[in-house]
Amino acid sequence: MDTTKWFSELEKRPNVDYIHDEIYLTDDPSIIPLIGSQNENEGVIAYICMQGEFRIQINLVSICAKASSMLILLPHQPFQYEGFSEDFQGVFVIMGKELTKKIDIPDSLPVFISIRRAPCFMLQEKELDAFLNFYKMIQGVLQNNDEGFNRKAIVKHLIIALFYGFGYYLHKSLGQNLKTRRDIIIDDFIKLVQKYYKQERSISFYADRMCYTPKYLSEVVKNGSGKSAGRWINDYVILEAKLLLKSTDLTVQQISDELNFPSQSFFGKYFKREVGMSPNLYRKD
Repeated sequence: MDTTKWFSELEKRPNVDYIHDEIYLTDDPSIIPLIGSQNENEGVIAYICMQGEFRIQINLVSICAKASSMLILLPHQPFQYEGFSEDFQGVFVIMGKELTKKIDIPDSLPVFISIRRAPCFMLQEKELDAFLNFYKMIQGVLQNNDEGFNRKAIVKHLIIALFYGFGYYLHKSLGQNLKTRRDIIIDDFIKLVQKYYKQERSISFYADRMCYTPKYLSEVVKNGSGKSAGRWINDYVILEAKLLLKSTDLTVQQISDELNFPSQSFFGKYFKREVGMSPNLYRKD
C-alpha cells in the first residue's frame, strides 16, 4: 500500500521527528489510528508501550501490548488497529521502505524469524532502558539541522547497530531454538499464504511447494494452530477483500480480478458465504 499520504500526514504533526520517507519518531498516541488505517506496512514499525495498553491484529491474530512491552510490525504483515487505553504512553519508531532497503538487513536474520513468531514481547528493565536510549540518540540526530551534518548516514548506522545488538537479545529471549518441527512447518505455510493468497487458494498448491501431501499439511496446521489450512487461506483472502472494499474505490469486478477469481459472480458468492453478506452490502454497511 502506498504510504506517501500517510507520511505526509505524519509530517504535519508538531511532535514528530523525521527524515522524509525514511524514519519517523514520536510519542504521540494519536497517530495509532493513522498507522492503523494503512492495513499493511511497507517498512518496519516498532511500538514501545510504557503505560496502559493498545490492541492490534497482526496476521489475523489479536494482540494486546501492555506496559514494558515492545511490538514490531515487519514489512507486508497485514494488520488492523483495534484501540488503545486512555492512559497509554509509549514511543514509536516508523521506518519507511526506503530506509529499510538502505540498511539491507536480510529477513533470514534470527531476530526477524523470532519477531514473525512473536511480534509482541515483554522487556526487562535494562532492555527497555537500552531501547529508550537508542530512541533518544536517534531523536537527537533527527533534530540536528546543522549544515554538513549527515543525518541520513548516522541514522542508517544507528538502526543497523540496533537490529544487530538488540536483535541478539530478542532472538535469545524468544527461544528460537525451542521451535518444534511443527512450528517451523506452520511458519513456512503462513509465509507462503502471505505471498500467494491472491493467486492461489488451493491447499494442494501450498503442500506441493512445501513437498508435503495436502492431508499431512492440513493435519499439522490444524493441530498446531487450531485453525485449518483452508481457513488460514480464506481468512487472508477475505481480509484483503474487506480492506479493498472499505479503503479503495475499486469496483467489485476489479477486486474480483485483483484476487484472481474467475468471475465477479463467483467472488460474490464466495464473499457472501464467508462474511454473510454481499460485497456491495458490506461496502455500504
